[in-house]
Amino acid sequence: MTAPAQKMTFDVVARRMDADGSVAECKDATLVLDTALAGRRDALNPAELLLAALAACMIKGIERVTPILKFEVRGVEVIMHGVRNDVPPRMERIDYEIVVDTDEPDHRLALLHENVKKYGTVFNTVAPGTVLEGILRRAR
Repeated sequence: MTAPAQKMTFDVVARRMDADGSVAECKDATLVLDTALAGRRDALNPAELLLAALAACMIKGIERVTPILKFEVRGVEVIMHGVRNDVPPRMERIDYEIVVDTDEPDHRLALLHENVKKYGTVFNTVAPGTVLEGILRRAR
């Protein structure tokens, strides 16, 4: 009998600095958080962090599968748009556009998109509770 696979774990510590904001720390990284009631322009608020995490998940998924698929890519951009519901407060809908700079044929772009949706940790965490729709297209 084989031992069960070791599960990946993640640890982040967030700390309130003052009424104007907080910081999150993980590994050697520090991220300023917009937790001020008035908001702040120089940091992401929690909803924006969720969208950024989802976009990062998509890009990381592309990085992970392109060598396996032997998929040539020069660049990737992810454009996110979220709609927040007030009562109850939640992200009701997220629309995305993944723009890939590549010469790969259309059927390979579709395959890449399916892999992003199927194997993304954050994608698969958000999808059950949110309308999550988008496209993957070639850069012009």
